[in-house]
Amino acid sequence: MKITASAMLLAFGAIALPMSAQEHLKSLDGQGVDKTVSPKEDFYHHVNAKWQKDHPLSAEYSRYGQFNILNDSSNNRVKRIVMGLAATNPAPGTNAFKIATIYEQGMDSVRRNREGAAPIKGKLAKIENTKPSEMGDLFRYMHRYESAPLFGVSMMEDLANSQVYSMYVGSTGLGLGDRDYYLLNDKRNKEVRNAYTKLIETEMQLAGYSKKDAKRIAKNVLKIETLLADSTWTREESRNIPAMYNPRTIEQIEQMYPNLPVRGMIEDMGIAVPETLIVTEMNTVKQADNLMKTLTDREKKDYYLWDIVSGAAGALSDDFSNAAFEFSKVMSGVEQQRPRWKKSLGAVEGVMGEGIGELYVEQYFPESSKEYMVNLVENLRTALGKHIIDLPWMTNETKLQAIKKLNSITVKIGYPDKWKDYSKLEIDPNLSYYENLHNASLWAFDRQMEKWGKPVDRTEWGMTPQTINAYYNPLFNEIVFPAGILQAPFYDPESSDAENYGGIGVVIGHELTHGFDDQGCNFDYAGNMVNWWTDEDRKAFSDKTAGLAAQFSAVEVLPGLYANGEYTLGENIADQGGLRVAYTAWLDSQKKKGVDVTSEAALIDGLDPTQVFYMNYANLWATNIRDEEIRNLTTADPHSLGVNRVNVSLRNIEPFMQAFGVKEGDKMFRPVEERVIIW
Repeated sequence: MKITASAMLLAFGAIALPMSAQEHLKSLDGQGVDKTVSPKEDFYHHVNAKWQKDHPLSAEYSRYGQFNILNDSSNNRVKRIVMGLAATNPAPGTNAFKIATIYEQGMDSVRRNREGAAPIKGKLAKIENTKPSEMGDLFRYMHRYESAPLFGVSMMEDLANSQVYSMYVGSTGLGLGDRDYYLLNDKRNKEVRNAYTKLIETEMQLAGYSKKDAKRIAKNVLKIETLLADSTWTREESRNIPAMYNPRTIEQIEQMYPNLPVRGMIEDMGIAVPETLIVTEMNTVKQADNLMKTLTDREKKDYYLWDIVSGAAGALSDDFSNAAFEFSKVMSGVEQQRPRWKKSLGAVEGVMGEGIGELYVEQYFPESSKEYMVNLVENLRTALGKHIIDLPWMTNETKLQAIKKLNSITVKIGYPDKWKDYSKLEIDPNLSYYENLHNASLWAFDRQMEKWGKPVDRTEWGMTPQTINAYYNPLFNEIVFPAGILQAPFYDPESSDAENYGGIGVVIGHELTHGFDDQGCNFDYAGNMVNWWTDEDRKAFSDKTAGLAAQFSAVEVLPGLYANGEYTLGENIADQGGLRVAYTAWLDSQKKKGVDVTSEAALIDGLDPTQVFYMNYANLWATNIRDEEIRNLTTADPHSLGVNRVNVSLRNIEPFMQAFGVKEGDKMFRPVEERVIIW
């Protein structure tokens, strides 16, 4: 099931080895702007056009930006850690042995190509040989040991009481990710469906099926997924968190969905069946119930077969990866597969990310960075408090609750205080690569189920330390900044405060304000789904956010294709809030230091420090991107494209206008009465 604690996160996508001098990434090159593009006309390209020219898209990428540079740096560091572990000939059973084994198996294309589809042949045979009287058992087997066809049952924190775990019943998602790919009949979506059909047919033939059978399987998979898509929420509807909370007794669920073996599936997890469960997408679960009744056994089997093959393909022979890559070319426009070592590292991090993270932190994350961040976060917290108190549209009653929530936000920086225990995870080099990855998945599932009935562990992290990202978790009311993102251009101890506040400072502000955006505002200071807004404040907030959504929706990202301001609303609110709050915090920090940011002495390489603040923010989003990926992201990503995160957001901010002399008639100018200021 896709509803997990991590799904609720609101995010901003060994042997010690010395770090090379080239690995010290730099923040802003203030002299590297494109002076042929006026900051008053197009600030994004004024700052980034030269960067874009110097970083052309290689065949491997559908988009390439500052995050990719950091990811490449992180990958190289992790690769050195993993290679160093392998060189020590680690003892079986140790974390080092498990990490090295997974990586080496991922790199062993000779063995994987020799095995082909052999690692999954037994599972495919099990499905094919299932008798009509055993189809119910097969369905339960798929949910317990494979994935979750049609719908799912899972465990996570209770939205209304985040101190305890609850069981959820809901959608498990679609093969193509978004319902529009199935339901819209324009040229682009037909092209995607055709490519998906080809992928299914190709990989099923690689798994040993005839061309005729593969076509039948693809037809049945598309039929079932399209029916599920028809009942799936739209992207905009999926942002309605309260609508996902529908508590029902187990008896009510059995009456509502008589064809779904919910009770038996929970028993298969090895835990007691709870009296009450929470249904998320009511219509989608009802559709799953209908399908369990109306689909033929052959259709169900075909759906399960593809479930096995698609889930295993990345761990099988190169033929499977090549077929998946052909599909990726249509979806994102990428022209070349990632090198094998990057795929192998991805698998290792997926299984033992924190095991690697512990070593990563030892080598690459100085405590001084954590200390700087602690101070920075508190400066941002204070600044956001000022903004909340001064809000003209929020009543005092709600302001008090907002300040209470702000002061209660927990901050996690760098790495967990308690590392994940991998001692029960078994990795056997005699098993196939697929079998080890599958067993690791079962281990993770069992580890999750072991929490049932226990207090919620709020020390856990939703990202590994080496991840280049950050997040806000509304259920824990916490903001988390992994060590990986604490590098330039976000943070650099050798850079100016203006750069750091325009970089990581905006990220901090972004995550803080997620606690008060259109989703975060549904949760109180303790992380419980409680309405702490007055009706008056809710209306004022909705009116303002509607204006911001309209600004983004007015942008034509490709001919005939417009941005979706409703779907990206939460991230756009957080971007704008981050910019405003970080700017206030930066000014306050300079005042404490006795620095007059308007003086000649404050210039940074001859540049006004306020300009540097906004320039480094724009620098964060420097990206080259293919048209296919623009279409894909506009459909599926809750974040706006980088150019809009800069140009649309900044057109609402007066200090930016003043810093660059933007006036009426300039493209970056927006009349005061049309500007939207939320935080």
